[in-house]
Amino acid sequence: MSKLATTKMSSKGQVVIPEDVRSRLGLEAGEQFVVVGDKDVVILKRVTPPSMGDFDELVRQARRQARDAGMKRSDVQAAVQKVRKQY
Repeated sequence: MSKLATTKMSSKGQVVIPEDVRSRLGLEAGEQFVVVGDKDVVILKRVTPPSMGDFDELVRQARRQARDAGMKRSDVQAAVQKVRKQY
């Protein structure tokens, strides 16, 4: 199975990912992608949520960085309230 395929963009800007690529990567309808474009290169990166273990590690890192920066829970609550007032 080749890893190279071609496709065309429709007048609406839609691009079809060839079936063999979708199958090989396990892509399903409704998948979300980040699209990066520069010069003549377009990259699609599937958006996948982190595992619970990865998420827990991100939370630990964020808490450690906040603690090291001297932030308190009240600082976070005040920031959230400030942003909510803007909307």
